[in-house]
Amino acid sequence: MNVYKMFCFLTVYLLLNSKNNILLPLTTNFLPQKKLIMIKKYFDNFKGFPKEVWILTLITFINRAGTMVIPFLSKYMKENLEFTYSQIGWVMVFFGIGSIIGTWLSGKLSDKIGFYKVMVFSLFASGIVFILLQYATTFEELCVGILILTTIADMFRPAMLVCLKTFTEKEDRARAYSLTRAAINLGFLFGPVLGGLIIMQMGYEYIFYVDGITCIMAIIVFVLFVKEKKLPIKVRKESKEKVKVSVMKDRPFMLHLVICLITGILFFQIFTTLPLYHKERFNMTEFDSGLLLSLNGLLILLFELPIVNYVSRNKINNHKVISFGLLLMATSFLLLLLPFEVVLIPMMFFMTCGVMLTFPFANSFAMDRSHMQEGKYMAAFTMSYSFAHILSAKTGMEIIQNSGYESNWVFMTCLGVVGTLLVFRLSKMVEKEELKDPAMVTVEVNDRK
Repeated sequence: MNVYKMFCFLTVYLLLNSKNNILLPLTTNFLPQKKLIMIKKYFDNFKGFPKEVWILTLITFINRAGTMVIPFLSKYMKENLEFTYSQIGWVMVFFGIGSIIGTWLSGKLSDKIGFYKVMVFSLFASGIVFILLQYATTFEELCVGILILTTIADMFRPAMLVCLKTFTEKEDRARAYSLTRAAINLGFLFGPVLGGLIIMQMGYEYIFYVDGITCIMAIIVFVLFVKEKKLPIKVRKESKEKVKVSVMKDRPFMLHLVICLITGILFFQIFTTLPLYHKERFNMTEFDSGLLLSLNGLLILLFELPIVNYVSRNKINNHKVISFGLLLMATSFLLLLLPFEVVLIPMMFFMTCGVMLTFPFANSFAMDRSHMQEGKYMAAFTMSYSFAHILSAKTGMEIIQNSGYESNWVFMTCLGVVGTLLVFRLSKMVEKEELKDPAMVTVEVNDRK
């Protein structure tokens, strides 16, 4: 049984047998009452969000579904442009550098001119650059093109996070972030598969057109249905010193950024080294790789929001959840040491479970510590993943070129274990901080109309 057949079987099984079955509208007359109640509980996770959050979720889906070239970028450079592993690594370094510049600019501009203008510029301009990127075919041209693209495109994410904070209350932020991640992963469910089909049938150049057009479509929807609004939060400061603390002097937050950096390094392997591994070790097509990557999106779509709600409802310590998620991500790379194609599915399963247990709660922690400096904090948080993209691609490619894929998987496993230990350290720091200053209260007043 090849990967494609196994994926299809697993997809059907999840859809028909999951406790969080998402086929309610199609199967109402055929499912027993108990299962209908379970399905209703799943959809209850999506209640209570304002219109603006749903619009943001929609454009996030459109944008992510259209960003088809990213999962295949390393294969495009290797097979079509005939770059070496080292050159591919350097292009990804420029990818990360552009991301760092973009997120830094977004943080500064979101605090000065507002998240709305930043989001509009980012999506529209990145749509144009995506279309033009196909004409960059030399190593130098692609480095410059990727740098410009990611500088513009990654201005969107910090501004989007500020947008979420603007239109949601504190207790709903983790859910709102998970909702947008569900949209990202719903797009990621379709994007790689459609991208693989387009590449096989029409060629890589058409991917760039689709990417650009969908970015422009997304921002048109946003402008039509969401109007610009200032941050509707007022803060009563009972500990001025803490509220004014800078990002660089916030020690728990800086350690949190290191943990996010490690998490990102592990996660980005599935976009950089893993597609090459699929092709070189198992001769998988772009379509097969796209299906396998889509499994990540499917699982997150089905289970992430219920998991977040369960953790929040039962008041489980977020740091314990994050540490367990990092261990699962480390385990996923350990599985790749087994030289069998069938292991790629459980590897993606473990990786996805780790992502669901780390990313939403990491974002929530960053939001809660922003102290009315939303743009700067969200930019720093997003930049940690930008640095991760640089280190993930370059480190992975260099290890593979010099020592082989197995050495890379061992390194990533060890890195995941280190990240887990740092989470325990962060948990202790936060506990001491709370004991030291229990009177510090941030009161949020929502004046939405």
